[in-house]
Amino acid sequence: MKRAAVLAAAGALAVLAAGIYWWQLRPGEDSGQAAAARVVTPERRTVASSVLATGVVRLRVGAEVRVGSQVSGIVQELNVTVGSHIDRGAVIARIDSRGIEARLAQARAQIGVIEQEVARARVELARVQRLEERRLVAQSEVEDRRLALAEATARLEKARRDAAVVETELGYAVIRAPIAGTVASVTTQKGETVAASFTTPTFVTIIGDDALQLVAMVDETDIGGVAPGNPVSFSVEAFPAEEFRGHVERIAPKGTIISGVVNYEVMIGIDGSAELLKPDMTANVTIETAQREALVVPNEAILRDESIRYVLVQTDGGTDRREVVIGARAGGVTEIRRGLAPTDRVLVGAARQEN
Repeated sequence: MKRAAVLAAAGALAVLAAGIYWWQLRPGEDSGQAAAARVVTPERRTVASSVLATGVVRLRVGAEVRVGSQVSGIVQELNVTVGSHIDRGAVIARIDSRGIEARLAQARAQIGVIEQEVARARVELARVQRLEERRLVAQSEVEDRRLALAEATARLEKARRDAAVVETELGYAVIRAPIAGTVASVTTQKGETVAASFTTPTFVTIIGDDALQLVAMVDETDIGGVAPGNPVSFSVEAFPAEEFRGHVERIAPKGTIISGVVNYEVMIGIDGSAELLKPDMTANVTIETAQREALVVPNEAILRDESIRYVLVQTDGGTDRREVVIGARAGGVTEIRRGLAPTDRVLVGAARQEN
């Protein structure tokens, strides 16, 4: 009997000791939670109003250039492949120019022959003019020599222009890139013969470096706030973690009806590098339409109870739950449209964030 009493007393002491230990730990946990929370006052900042839309990355009109040959001949050299990048003025291909060079040499030789004829006609004219001064030849003879010199001079001018045409054709034998961009297609190969008699054969198709633009479809209810120059940010499905920037270039004057809703095409220029983007990619677009002053608090201060958003405000008597209407979010802060005053003291980190 005594032994049972001793065991019961020992158990009671153990329970009491455990309770004291737990009670001693509890204030430390509360102080840790309090330390984790902080008090802030709403800050006044400039926030942007925005319009959300979907869009598609497309090629600009005229951004795709087809480069061909203006002379006929055998392709001696081809320096590009599909997907390669080429700078403006770089050599794409060379056409066998031996035939053109022979014609140029012939034209230059013809110029030399006619130059001699001009020199001879000039000497003959000078000779008959001296004889005419001495009344030894008729006036008609002088006129004939003058016309012969003019005719030779005209033929010399024509020969020089013919040679210039051949020189131009020789320049066409070297095909250069008119723009900087990426080679999209190659339609000929080294060693092939091209004929430019009737149509200009296409060698390569180049897509320019600044060839892409974003076309967003904006609902008629939002289009009123969109204007050229508005900043734009967007992301694509292929690279969801990447944010691309742009600006509104122009707005289509005529709407497009999609599923009974009027939408307007908004053409957006892409700022910075667009190497990751490809034509026909789908984009999620945010157009910043205006800026305004607003009260903001850290995102962590916004709590949620089902569909209700609220914050905890520190008061003299403790804390008060305050329902709020939120607006835009950016840079780690949330706009408070209604529910807080600039002097309110908001607790951040006092409870688990549920938004």
